Amino acid sequence: MKKRALVSVSDKAGLVEFVQGLQGFGWEIIATGGTQKLLENNGVKTIGISEITGFPEICDGRVKTLHPKVHGALLGRRDLPEHMETLKENGIELIDMVCVNLYPFKQTIAKEGVSMDDAIENIDIGGPSMLRSAAKNWQSVTVVCDPSDYSRILAEIAENGDTTRETRLQLSAKAYTHTAEYDMCISTYMRKQAGLSEKLFLEYDLKQSLRYGENPHQSAKFFAAMESVPYSLATAKQLNGKELSYNNIQDANAALNIVREFDVPFCVGLKHMNPCGAAIGADIKEAWEKAYEADKVSIFGGIVAVNRELTKEVAEMMKPIFLEIIMAPSFSEGALEVLCTKKNLRLLKVDMSKDTASHNQYVSMNGGMLVQEQDTTIKIPTADMCVTETKPTEAQLIDLDFAWKIVKHVKSNAIVVVKDGMTLGVGAGQMNRVGSANIAMKQAEATLAEQGKDIRNEGLVMGSDAFFPFGDSVESAAAFGIKAIVQPGGSVRDQESIDAANANGITMLFTGERHFKH
Repeated sequence: MKKRALVSVSDKAGLVEFVQGLQGFGWEIIATGGTQKLLENNGVKTIGISEITGFPEICDGRVKTLHPKVHGALLGRRDLPEHMETLKENGIELIDMVCVNLYPFKQTIAKEGVSMDDAIENIDIGGPSMLRSAAKNWQSVTVVCDPSDYSRILAEIAENGDTTRETRLQLSAKAYTHTAEYDMCISTYMRKQAGLSEKLFLEYDLKQSLRYGENPHQSAKFFAAMESVPYSLATAKQLNGKELSYNNIQDANAALNIVREFDVPFCVGLKHMNPCGAAIGADIKEAWEKAYEADKVSIFGGIVAVNRELTKEVAEMMKPIFLEIIMAPSFSEGALEVLCTKKNLRLLKVDMSKDTASHNQYVSMNGGMLVQEQDTTIKIPTADMCVTETKPTEAQLIDLDFAWKIVKHVKSNAIVVVKDGMTLGVGAGQMNRVGSANIAMKQAEATLAEQGKDIRNEGLVMGSDAFFPFGDSVESAAAFGIKAIVQPGGSVRDQESIDAANANGITMLFTGERHFKH
């Protein structure tokens, strides 16, 4: 008995050659609508679906394969005589392969201005039904939904007369994955139209199996979202170096989130998801020099990200320093010549184009998941935010803006000390804000002392990610010569902080915006 394949596809890439290959092995081809027309135009003889069902395609093609002569032919178990007898009694011939891919629903709803009517018309009904029927009876039926499998299938038929049991099982799993993803996309779209939000569906593809996770005894994998977005490691191009590790990916992602804040030339050095040195400059060379000077010790073994092309000149400055990763929107040929001599140094070319869309952030926990919008907005500190008697200078406003953008990305409790568009001290993740402030100020004091400067004479600026609950942080800042502070405000004891600032001649701005980072 001749084997038969039912073919009905939206993605017609490689289809003609695949079907010609099947016919060369003596298979009969059943086809629907546009698929049949394409095959016939290319000299492939087919049997129309209506010849099988004895029923015309109706309702503009909405109903054509939903018929017992299709699904009985797919679902009937070859190893059960009663099934075979029932099929024979009802004039149903077996179908041994289904080659189906589905209406382009995802591509349709991605189009700007698409109507709900257009979306609905691109919901496939018969296709998923045939895939599921064939996949359920995988021990006897080959189900194909991915054109990349065509050559493998033809090779196995050429060698064995049919696909192998192992291949049919794998193809069955792929078919169920395909229909699950399809239904998830439709469900997400329809729930959005209906205003329902009590379900969350996520779709990620494996990008990379990692050697291990946060620690060597933990296994880990890197999955990429289906949607491509800027400032993403999922779409970054690695130009040099060994594979990224779990911790590399975490740190690099944190660095990219900081880079995203700046339009002017900017450089950040990062360790353990906190900036250890960051600076703006007239160009990337100046930004790198200032970021490196900010903390020459912590940057050892760290990650560097810049938001302009990395030049040969800057590459030569970076080369002597042990770094894990360097990220940039592009690398000059000269920079690559310099840095690719370090075989383990990872160089990542990252899309840093602007993105105004809102994206969600997902955090897993035991038995659940938190979902929130990414913290991508930030207020620009302005003079009218000042709550003290002493008002900010133009130079201080520039540094206050810089401090505010940096402290947003430091682990809470977070304090940064800056001057002239450069971090001098970073206090991160302490259990009280005074502790973070003291760490930041003492680091700034040490950095300036190396340059022969006294911190108390420099007129430094401080940024805090959340309000000061007491005036002690301001008093401590005053002792180190801090002259301007930016913080959210909002404490019931704000006046205590304001009074302390006034008593010490410090200008203080309240942004009304908090940036906790846990």
